[in-house]
Amino acid sequence: MSQKIQTALISVYHKEGLEEILQELNNLRIKFISTGGTKDFIQSMGYECEAVEEVSGYPSILGGRVKTLHPKIFGGILYRRDNESDKKQVKSYDIPSIDLVIVDLYPFEETVGTGGSEEEIIEKIDIGGISLIRGAAKNYKDVLIVASKDQYKPLLDLIKEKQGLTTLDDRRWFAKEAFKVSSGYDTAIFNYFDGDQRTAFRQALNGDKQLRYGENPHQKGMFYGDFDEVFEQLHGKEISYNNLLDIDAAVSLIADFNETALAILKHNNACGMACRPTVKEAWEAALAADPVSAFGGIVVTNRPVDKEAAEAIHEIFFEVIIAPSYDKEALDILFQKKNRIILVLKSPEKATQLLQYRSVLNGVLVQDKNASVQTAEQLQVVTDVAPREHETGDLLFANVLVKHTKSNAIV
Repeated sequence: MSQKIQTALISVYHKEGLEEILQELNNLRIKFISTGGTKDFIQSMGYECEAVEEVSGYPSILGGRVKTLHPKIFGGILYRRDNESDKKQVKSYDIPSIDLVIVDLYPFEETVGTGGSEEEIIEKIDIGGISLIRGAAKNYKDVLIVASKDQYKPLLDLIKEKQGLTTLDDRRWFAKEAFKVSSGYDTAIFNYFDGDQRTAFRQALNGDKQLRYGENPHQKGMFYGDFDEVFEQLHGKEISYNNLLDIDAAVSLIADFNETALAILKHNNACGMACRPTVKEAWEAALAADPVSAFGGIVVTNRPVDKEAAEAIHEIFFEVIIAPSYDKEALDILFQKKNRIILVLKSPEKATQLLQYRSVLNGVLVQDKNASVQTAEQLQVVTDVAPREHETGDLLFANVLVKHTKSNAIV
């Protein structure tokens, strides 16, 4: 059943992208109710806006901690439009009907991530906003909830397309997205307080990327996470489930090397790797380790790929190449294969997680990431003959490869 939006309650942290929404809503003569900075923003655009305090008859208190938490606000959101008792109570208490709620929560995770103080972090735990989200989403049969700036565009498209009308399917979709936001927000807060105690395993990952299939064609596959935050895909086909496993293994391996390095991986394991003065030389040495297994593999390096390296790498078939950057001449060569996946690793620090986990039986195994890389000072010689300096370097190099090999390893 379609319903007309008549009154919108707006309380957002991020104002960017809100301008066009306000313009469209105002053109449809939709009434605005808002709080604090959002109200000032709406009025600065020349639109009339009623303060929440005017609706509730109660001021904002406790330094702004309590603004929207009032029966006149939540009654207007939660009352059931087809329930006679609800309608009588709303009329009796002069509670306005609220049909659209737009919220953008305080940036809790960002504040934690930037090293905010305990006091700053606690103040970024949104109370009113999260309550508005849950209340409006619960009553999705009558109310449309927009719970994040990421949903501004879908809302704008909906307003333009239907001129202020919404269907039950529309409202249910936005409610689903709202509970995704609220559950993720609460998960982040719990994980902050839980710290290293790990009394429960909670993860909230967005970005439900549908893959062509899973490990095998008969299996469904999904990727949850922000791939584009870490990589830029310059060329090639859609990335598969197995590609992602190899890419993860590749970036984890290359991260343990500071000198110019290149690795060729197949089925999550290195079949060749070398450190040399140039990428081309590293490629030639890595390929020489196992030129047969290298076919159809993954290539990763921690240095820019130039024309000379690209010419050498281009001579055999491989699925993916990963590098921090590429020369234009190198890309001209590598682009010649239509399906070849070419990735720029733009944020290596975000490519791996501090925890590793996998489903086992009816639960999940969790462990710390293996971030250990041995140094020469940590080695103990237990034989009569001690390795020479270059031999020690070779042993340390081999030890890193063994660390990243998924089963027994001979290097």
